[in-house]
Amino acid sequence: MQFLSRWDGQRLSTTIRGIPLVDGLAPEDLGSQRWSPSRGDLALPALTLDEAAFAANRDLFLTWCASAGVAVAPHAKTPMSPELARSLRAAGAWGTTVANIQQAAVLLASGERRLLLANEIGGLAAGRRLGALLGAYPDVEFHAFADSPAAVAALAEAARVAKCSELSVLVELGAGRAGARDRTAIEATIAAVLAADRLVLGGVATYEGAAATADADATMRAIAALMKRTIEAFAMVRAAAPRRPLIVSAGGSAYFDVVTRALAPIAQADGNATVLLRSGALFFADHGIYARAFAEIDRRGGLVINGARHSASDSFRPALTLWAEVLSRPETGLAIVGFGMRDASFDQGLPVPLRVFRDGIEQNGLAESLSVTRLNDQHAFLSVAPEAALAVGDIIAFGISHPCTCLDRWRVILALDTDGVVTRALPTQFG
Repeated sequence: MQFLSRWDGQRLSTTIRGIPLVDGLAPEDLGSQRWSPSRGDLALPALTLDEAAFAANRDLFLTWCASAGVAVAPHAKTPMSPELARSLRAAGAWGTTVANIQQAAVLLASGERRLLLANEIGGLAAGRRLGALLGAYPDVEFHAFADSPAAVAALAEAARVAKCSELSVLVELGAGRAGARDRTAIEATIAAVLAADRLVLGGVATYEGAAATADADATMRAIAALMKRTIEAFAMVRAAAPRRPLIVSAGGSAYFDVVTRALAPIAQADGNATVLLRSGALFFADHGIYARAFAEIDRRGGLVINGARHSASDSFRPALTLWAEVLSRPETGLAIVGFGMRDASFDQGLPVPLRVFRDGIEQNGLAESLSVTRLNDQHAFLSVAPEAALAVGDIIAFGISHPCTCLDRWRVILALDTDGVVTRALPTQFG
């Protein structure tokens, strides 16, 4: 099977945001251009990835997982970049998580062969689509969620169409989103898997982030209750599959420490089970929702790695930067900047000005006098302190909040080296 190419013969051109060349450029020639967003070499706005920060976050979290006795299948939905998914697996990740059949198809075409589809797929028609996909990749190790007999029937249809020898099903427990809500639903789901041809019980799964509320204490109580139900469901699955290796999957990027403390002892006591986290956004970190999540982790005791305590806030480094230019200073206290809702996430907080450059030279302290107040399609409105000498043409580097809903706005992420120079282009595959 030929793997999906990174570029399939494309050239980088003005059809891709950030690229200033009309006639195009071969991707392999990008690094030789020595483009720097801070100098205005790119066609702004542009989204960049700090490769050193991403690698540091990767190494930190994989080290923490090893110390905690858990594995991770990073969720590919955050960047939908086959290159980044491959780099995480090569560094030691168990495999890759996807959210739907389309994402599974992208990762399979790029060469990934161990996937966790962390969702129900739909009905029988979806089962036939999944079956056709799995039939094209008979060497894949594939696990999927089910929370009802109907979801099991869809996976049984996939296994039938694919003619696979066995398809692993994780019984999902839920709170606030999908997932079985009570013992009766769990028993019915287990029974449906046992009765189906070509399906096997692969473990249990949940998503604790769906139980979160604005009240931190209430959130901890809700997650604790969900973990208790998950442990009870694991015992039920273990009783039904006494000798199989099982997966216990949970853990987004905000509460991975909480679920690990609850689930790792259960897997260790079982002796034939793996706690599999699905964290993905933390490899990018941010200046908003995950910065706040890391502060909460520190309040819960921080990251303990081989007995040593580390600050999550100090250890994880934001890797994404949005670059844009000041277009207008139409009135005192206001600047209009050239990016908007089409370029940046805003569901979990507005972008944050980090640094300001003029003719490639950083204007120290100027960013502290700026704040984004609102966005429209392609413009950002900045409040500017009266004493701030922000000028038309200044280039501002912004931190974002919530990588998942920023990256999906970009067809290409431009990677930067430690000098802030573009080295390569990472295509995304959101479909």
